[in-house]
Amino acid sequence: MKTIERREWLKTMGLTGGFTLLGGLSGLALDPEIKTIVENTTPIAKLNSNENPYGPSKLVRSAITEAFDKACRYPSMVFRPLLEQIAATEGISTDHIVVTGGSTEGLKATGITYGIDQGEIIAADPTFQAMLRYAENFGAYVHRVPVDNQMGHDLDAMAKRINNRTRLIFICNPNNPTGTLLDKNILKDFCGSVSKKTMVFSDEAYYDFITEPDYPSMVELVKKGMNVIVSKTFSKVYGLAGMRIGYLVARPDVAARLRKNIMAMTNVLAIEAAKQALLDDAFYKFSLVKNEAAKTAIYKTLDNLNLEYIKSHTNFVFFKTGRPINEMIDAMKKENVLIGRPFPPFYEWARISTGTMQNMRDFDKALKKVLT
Repeated sequence: MKTIERREWLKTMGLTGGFTLLGGLSGLALDPEIKTIVENTTPIAKLNSNENPYGPSKLVRSAITEAFDKACRYPSMVFRPLLEQIAATEGISTDHIVVTGGSTEGLKATGITYGIDQGEIIAADPTFQAMLRYAENFGAYVHRVPVDNQMGHDLDAMAKRINNRTRLIFICNPNNPTGTLLDKNILKDFCGSVSKKTMVFSDEAYYDFITEPDYPSMVELVKKGMNVIVSKTFSKVYGLAGMRIGYLVARPDVAARLRKNIMAMTNVLAIEAAKQALLDDAFYKFSLVKNEAAKTAIYKTLDNLNLEYIKSHTNFVFFKTGRPINEMIDAMKKENVLIGRPFPPFYEWARISTGTMQNMRDFDKALKKVLT
């Protein structure tokens, strides 16, 4: 689904400027594909990894099954159609695309490309660490800049860290684990300005969950030839976390450099799954509506307990427990609910992923028992 089509759908379904749950669900209820989706029921509510519990969709599962006969072949035989499909979705040529084994591989490849031999990287703290820690393994120095009072990226402070050794600025937007979203105009101005000095990396793993109207992907800046790299994934809204497939978008010369540092790439089954996922608008829409419903349920639980939390633009919520996070993880696990790992320096905050509505009921019951 192209960005402009997605935005128009969000508007018609009431997911921008205030979520209209009942209207959205009733609109989707008529779709035959949605009727085939059944909530998974397990004794454990796994709410610690920001996964989509409804995926893969029925259509994607069929594509995977049909691809088994190709699994004895190397991915090159099915790779080109996916590359063209992604390029068409993003509105760019194929030489801008680097397909990866999940966006994490793209993050790590970028980390080694720009961090090796004492390159310096600037990032928010806390944020997603895959690129940063991998780059440090190869001699990079990472400037970790504390988030601001609203737990968002402090772009001014990050800009002040730029020096002649800075090779990359990493922005995870919406941010993991805080769920915050940068103002779209401030973000574009920052990336446009800073990219004249160094490379900017925009991690957009959670971009699909943004409900702000007309919120841009930084692919717009890539199209203008700027020093910007964007990562995207099929792990979240498409429900393919276990398949390991994602991609980078960058200027062709930058993409060629990154491509040299890809270590594993992906596989035939994942490629066929991704191709079908891009076509499966019904499941895409279903996932967004279900995610908003789950977030609403989480907010209700936290409000009932008078717990502080950050309004999220993702498929998880970051909230203040007031207790050491390791104790909370253990206590919630005893109630068969798994929550997110520690995110220093916020050791009394927890990240809870959205799940099925049964998962949300289990979370509500467990959290109230643990805290009261």
